[in-house]
Amino acid sequence: MFARGVSGGVYDVVIVGSGPAGLTAAIYTSRARLATLVVAGTVWGGQLMLTKEVENFPGFPQGVLGPDLMANMRVQAERFGAKILFEDVTSVDFSSQPFEVRVDDRVYEASAVIVATGASAKWLGLESEARLRGRGVSTCATCDAPFFKDKRAVVVGGGDTAMDEALALSDYAREVIIVHRRDRLRASEFLQEQVLKNKKISFVWNSVVQEILGKDRVEGVRLKNVKTGVGSQLACDAVFVAVGAKPKTDIFRGQLEMDEKGYIIAREQTKTSVEGVFVAGDAQDPRYRQAITAAGAGCKAALDAKKYLEEHPLARV
Repeated sequence: MFARGVSGGVYDVVIVGSGPAGLTAAIYTSRARLATLVVAGTVWGGQLMLTKEVENFPGFPQGVLGPDLMANMRVQAERFGAKILFEDVTSVDFSSQPFEVRVDDRVYEASAVIVATGASAKWLGLESEARLRGRGVSTCATCDAPFFKDKRAVVVGGGDTAMDEALALSDYAREVIIVHRRDRLRASEFLQEQVLKNKKISFVWNSVVQEILGKDRVEGVRLKNVKTGVGSQLACDAVFVAVGAKPKTDIFRGQLEMDEKGYIIAREQTKTSVEGVFVAGDAQDPRYRQAITAAGAGCKAALDAKKYLEEHPLARV
C-alpha cells in the first residue's frame, strides 16, 4: 500500500477513463444515484477526440464529429451528478477495501472501481502522419472505409489487424495496397487466405513508409525497401496504420490480472481478478475496438458495479 495522502473524497464508484466506456458507465452509475467520480485524464475523451467524423454510432443519421459525441456524453454524465476530474491517475491500491485511487498527493476512496482507460493505436511516428490524421490517415477501416469509396488505400502492417483493415477497405476502395516491412505476413492462415484471394488487394513487400505525402489531405506515400535501400513513391488517397494497439493499463500492473499484451482479463463480461473492480472497453477488448462496443461494455460494468454494491452493503464506504 502506498503512503497515505490527502483525502480527495469518498465515492461509491470511481471510474478511471473517459472514453465511450467510461462516460457511459458514469451515466448509468450517477443516474442510479451512486456517488460517481470520473478521473478523466488530462487528455480526456478517448480516441474519438482524434476522429473527425463518426458515421456508425447509432442515433446520428448524418454522422457526428468525434469530439462532439464525447462532449455530449460528458454533459449527460454531469447532468446526472457525476463529478469529472481532468487529471491523470498516478497509482491505485486494490489490495483491500475501500479501494484507493491516487492522483498526485490526493487519495480518492471507492467502494467499487470501473477501469475504462482504453487503448491507444500504435503509430509510425511520422510528422506527416500526425499532420494528416483525419485527413486520410486513420487506424480504423470499420470507422472510415466508407469515406474512400472507389479510392486507392494503403494499409501498413502484416498482422491480423492489417488483414482485417484491408478486407474491410476492399468493400469500398477501388484498390487496397498492403505495405509490409517483411517478405511474409504474420497474420493467421485464415486471414492470409482471405486477403490473398481478394483481387482488390495487392502487396508491397520488404518496405516501410518514410513519409505520407500531401498538404491538406493524403496524396501518396514515400517508401523505402529495407533490403535494397531503394526509395519509391506510391499514389494513394488514404493510409490506414495497422501496426497494433497498446492497452493503457500500466498503472494496474500488479493489481489486476492481465494477458501477455497488457489487456485486463475479464470474467463474466466485466469482472476483474479483484472483486469490486470492473473493466470495460478497449482496456480488455483487443478484438472489436469500436465506440459502440465500448459504450455497451461501460453500461455492463456500471450495472455490475451497482449489483455488487447492492449485494455487498458493507463494502460501501
